Amino acid sequence: MDPSPGELEDPSPQSPRFANLQRAAQYPWTDDGKCVVREASNEWPILAERCFHALDRDRVRFRDVTKRCAVAYADAAAPAVVALCVFAAPEIAVGAVIVIGAVVVAAAIQEGIDAYQRNASRERAKPKAPTQPAQEPLADRTPKPKGSSTGDIFPPPPETTPRRPSCEPIPVRHAGSDVPHNECADQFPPNRYPGMDVFVGGERFDALQIGVRVLWEIKTHRFDTYPDFIQEREIAKEVAQLRKELAAARACGYDFVVGVSTQAHRLALIARIPTLHVVVTGCTR
Repeated sequence: MDPSPGELEDPSPQSPRFANLQRAAQYPWTDDGKCVVREASNEWPILAERCFHALDRDRVRFRDVTKRCAVAYADAAAPAVVALCVFAAPEIAVGAVIVIGAVVVAAAIQEGIDAYQRNASRERAKPKAPTQPAQEPLADRTPKPKGSSTGDIFPPPPETTPRRPSCEPIPVRHAGSDVPHNECADQFPPNRYPGMDVFVGGERFDALQIGVRVLWEIKTHRFDTYPDFIQEREIAKEVAQLRKELAAARACGYDFVVGVSTQAHRLALIARIPTLHVVVTGCTR
């Protein structure tokens, strides 16, 4: 008999937890996978950073095939730092992580996968009862102020700078909808909080790098294609921004790196701020 459509479905294919368990099942773990199960609800870069100590690195080889980690960690001497960068990337490149020998799925991870599949099967088997939103009595409704789409008299404030500067990283959604820029910020350092900027010391940064205290500002525009007078205006604006971010990062004990797409952009920034750490990411628009 052909399987029913429900039997062909992956249990909750959009679930980050299930995806992380499946991904981690490919690797050997010294703690039987307990750390992975504990951290599986986080984004993969966070899980990788927190559980890297439990990875059986005697059986794993890391190759920086994209060369991104070599650029991001140019000043790092420890091979383990580059290995973590490779392993924690949101999408591991083909051939970047090589496991020696056959892998038996860690017991805790297999148990987590089985439990998730059972729960997903039970949820699919439940009858779907139609639901209707509860109607608020007319007498209790608050009139919407003119121009309000939510009905809030005092709408919640948007995600902005915290009330007071804090050195604790505070993740917030990426400020803009520039997809190539956000992808570069998430994947190149790589970002500890994919999809998120981070507030530190009262300033907003594009990424907090996994495994180290390094904050990033990412620039993806094609600076070298601009006319000279536009380049001058752009650099003046960026220098003012970067000086503030550099001061905030250093005051909180973080290193600060600027990622740009072209060598011309890098040289222009270093000419204005010689101590600035600027790397060429190669990210394109």
